[in-house]
Amino acid sequence: MLRSIFLYLSKARWARRLIVSWNLSRSVARRFVAGETLDQAIQAVRTLNAAGLNATLDHLGESVTTEAEAVRSADDYLAIISRICESGIRSNASLKLSQLGLNVSYELCRGNVQRVVRQAAECGLFIRIDMEDTSTVDRTIELWRTLRKEGLVNVGLVFQSYLYRTEKDMGAVLPEGCRLRLCKGAYKEPADLAYPKKADVDAQFFTLAVSMLEGLGRRNGFRPVFGTHDANLLTRIRAHAERAGLAPRDVEVHMLYGIQRGEQDRLVTAGAVVRVLIAYGAYWFPWYMRRLAERPANVWFVVRSMFAG
Repeated sequence: MLRSIFLYLSKARWARRLIVSWNLSRSVARRFVAGETLDQAIQAVRTLNAAGLNATLDHLGESVTTEAEAVRSADDYLAIISRICESGIRSNASLKLSQLGLNVSYELCRGNVQRVVRQAAECGLFIRIDMEDTSTVDRTIELWRTLRKEGLVNVGLVFQSYLYRTEKDMGAVLPEGCRLRLCKGAYKEPADLAYPKKADVDAQFFTLAVSMLEGLGRRNGFRPVFGTHDANLLTRIRAHAERAGLAPRDVEVHMLYGIQRGEQDRLVTAGAVVRVLIAYGAYWFPWYMRRLAERPANVWFVVRSMFAG
């Protein structure tokens, strides 16, 4: 029930206008969003780097509806890449294709992504393309393949364990050298496309994780990346990795800024590579609602934060 409510709110313009105007909601959101400016995001990266954590910058904004918005978003990412390279911080960047014009024109989006990835390649920076809802999956994979054919290999994808199709998609791209991150998924999908029950999503996550630690993933020599805050699931995955002969640093864990910082530090101490996804920008509300939908237990953290002042 909570998940459906938060996913509805993430798309409701009236909710965004109303809740964003509340000072309290902005204050609580800052626990999870580094700020609204690039300077604030860079400072957050520096703080995490000092604690042994890597970062990924995500400039919030998605589902743009005009060419001008898409081009402006690409320009924003060019600025992010320049700042990362100039500052020497340990961070890469992730982006959403709908933010770069995928729903306006595939060709527009491809041109914008090519600009971003080429500039990133010039300074040795990696770009991760986030996976969105099922309507975008085929085009996202197609665009990744186009970039590879052009020699742009500094780009990877994200796959979502709650989609039935993910096992087949992963089996197709891993032999092609795809560097991927596995997450659970945070979009509203019908039961004929995605597992409706959390237990099934978790079980499929572990099954896919094993295929990344062994089989295709192991043969293709990439570091498996797992995006989850599920400590029990991570414990099982890391134990399986150890049995498969992998060192702690051969597994990378991605978590969100402001969530389970203690667990992030514990994983670093245990030898894992940990990367924190740092979201920033004025368009924080839809992203924030989907994070709550992805893990409703975060609601209690928000409530405690509100009463703690």
